[in-house]
Amino acid sequence: MMKRTLILLYILLILTMTTATVVEKFMGTDYVSSRIYGAWWFSLLWGILTALGVLYIVRSRMRQWNIVALHLSFVVILAGALLTHLTSFRGTMPLRVGQTTDRYYRTDGETGMPSHRLPFRIRLDGFRVRYHAGTKAAADYESRVTVMDGNDRQPAIVSMNHIMTHRGVRFYQSSYDADMRGSTLAINSDPYGIPVTYTGYDLLFFSLIALLMRRDGTFRTLLQHPLLRKGVLVSVLWLCMLDVNATTTFPKDVADRFGHLHILYQDRVCLLQTPARDFTKKLCGKASYKGCTAEQVFTGFIFWGDEWADEPLLKVKRGVFKETLQLPDYVSVNALFDRAMGGYRLAAYVEEYYRGAQDDFHRQAVELDEKVKLVMELRQAALLSIFPYTTGGRTLWYTPTEKYPAAIPAADVRYMREVFSTLYADALVGNNAHVAEVLQGLEQFQRRHAGTSLPSVWTDCAERIYNVVPFATLLFVVNLVAGLALLLFFILRLTRRPCKLYVTRWVQRVSVGILLVSFLSLTLCLALRWIISGTIPMGNGYETMLFVAWLILLAALLCRRMEAVVMFGLILSGFFLLVSHLSLMDPAITPIMPVLHSPLLTVHVGIIMIGYALLSFTFICGLTGLFVPRHAQQLQVLSQLFLYPALAALGSGIFIGAIWANVSWGQYWSWDPKETWALITFMVYGAAVHKQSLPLLARPHAYHIYMTLAFLTILMTYFGVNYFLGGMHAYA
Repeated sequence: MMKRTLILLYILLILTMTTATVVEKFMGTDYVSSRIYGAWWFSLLWGILTALGVLYIVRSRMRQWNIVALHLSFVVILAGALLTHLTSFRGTMPLRVGQTTDRYYRTDGETGMPSHRLPFRIRLDGFRVRYHAGTKAAADYESRVTVMDGNDRQPAIVSMNHIMTHRGVRFYQSSYDADMRGSTLAINSDPYGIPVTYTGYDLLFFSLIALLMRRDGTFRTLLQHPLLRKGVLVSVLWLCMLDVNATTTFPKDVADRFGHLHILYQDRVCLLQTPARDFTKKLCGKASYKGCTAEQVFTGFIFWGDEWADEPLLKVKRGVFKETLQLPDYVSVNALFDRAMGGYRLAAYVEEYYRGAQDDFHRQAVELDEKVKLVMELRQAALLSIFPYTTGGRTLWYTPTEKYPAAIPAADVRYMREVFSTLYADALVGNNAHVAEVLQGLEQFQRRHAGTSLPSVWTDCAERIYNVVPFATLLFVVNLVAGLALLLFFILRLTRRPCKLYVTRWVQRVSVGILLVSFLSLTLCLALRWIISGTIPMGNGYETMLFVAWLILLAALLCRRMEAVVMFGLILSGFFLLVSHLSLMDPAITPIMPVLHSPLLTVHVGIIMIGYALLSFTFICGLTGLFVPRHAQQLQVLSQLFLYPALAALGSGIFIGAIWANVSWGQYWSWDPKETWALITFMVYGAAVHKQSLPLLARPHAYHIYMTLAFLTILMTYFGVNYFLGGMHAYA
């Protein structure tokens, strides 16, 4: 009876959290915070589950200390959360420069209450925003304060990921006033909950490690399983799987010189080659057009805009809009303007879209309109922030047509206004030699006035290599093709006579070779993005997809003696690289937000991704086991071999993320949809290791069904939250 009650409560909590994330989408965060997560009955469910769990472990007389410690860690964490709820307080303290105050406003549910007092005072001495060199992208927000406690005066700085603590009260940088003369600090005091919670985290971490290291533990036993020694030969049956110049433009070598200029693009200073490639790919879906490089297309629109406006290079996506208007696959900019009527053919559809008609027809019209706008912005020089100038210790980048500050000398202003006129005149008469001289002078101007904002030579070299070699595109094709070919080979081996030994060994060596080359190539790709951005490439959905693929390849290499793992590694890495190409994934390299500049975030994301990568192997094993039942037992052992380290990584990653959140903004758990679904995923997969309590999962067929369905929680955690639920963790 107790076990049944535990299972029902466990399922009820998972369903409650699942429902809450959906309700939050429609009713708002405040609603679910007060009606579900903050409700007495929700805390009671956790309390009853914890109490029954402890009683069940005691009655089971469990003797493995690491298992007892693992479950005890959750009890301690929940106890810490209860102490935080009962004894902590949170609030905000708005300050103006020169103002001294001890008052703050509670933000932990005590709405309508007057302000409260701290036992000491805070004075704001100054506030500033630090920017990435040469850009308007914020690198950090800093409040300089003085703490006044009696006769004691203590200066301090509060910034993102750098908190100040005094008398057990922690201060975080929260927001600032538009005039830069005021700052709002978030305050948090949790003297009892944090020590208890962190003790639970430590206990959880060491018990998860012990789960993998204990000699007589389940994981070490699995490593010696006789079914693995035989080798797992499995198959997966679930997969059903012109060089002519377009128009007037610069020669390739001259256009390439333009690509070596620097430009402010997407809040970072980079080579002009990068926006040129993005521009061309945005218009026609690829980085070249009829033998013209991206730099030729980009400069062609600048200097020969009328001619290029007649070129049919705007790709029209298939759909109801294309079919209704009977448009070709590619149209020119001018084709979208009805010269006889003197109007823009897309204007009415775009206007209807922004008035609320956001169906597929109008959405496709807006997508095509965005391409036209991009061309217009380039022709008006709005995209050409190529003139740096340093004044007052700060470097800003300007376009040829904007209004320049009075602090810039007249001679430099005249140069910035006239250099494109000179280039235009040379372009019309084909004086490419003088164009090269002017570009050389422009490069010298950039080096002279860019201050510290120019990238290093190594960064430029990395960006050129990254722009030229489409790593992700090549690798997803190679890995999927190689993986499917290896799959076909396995199928033939299972359905026909065994192949000769030398054939099998040759296939194994080739597949491992492809795996190794793919791993090294993806490593180079990630390293190049790291050099270009200056931060570990795990800041958006595109980069995390690459990282997951990299981890899968690494795991497959480490287990390369298992043929099935090599095959799975190629197929899965190819799949994740394919996902990175979805339109919702943005491959652009941009500066990350100041709050994300934390080593804890890097560790958190990295470990979480390791967990997801390993769990993807359990999904393949499960799906394969359902279609190839004669290998179901072998696959169950292989799946569990991945499951245990995956749970250790996922559990550690979740709670390292909680520590980072507590360090960054004073709240280690906020029931954000991403957090909640990560916990749901952990709980769903955690059930799979309780074979003694859930004997049904000891059966291979039932186990594989469960693991196949469990993978849906990962898809929801990563993709569903990003694209459907939202929240502060939602990124694509």
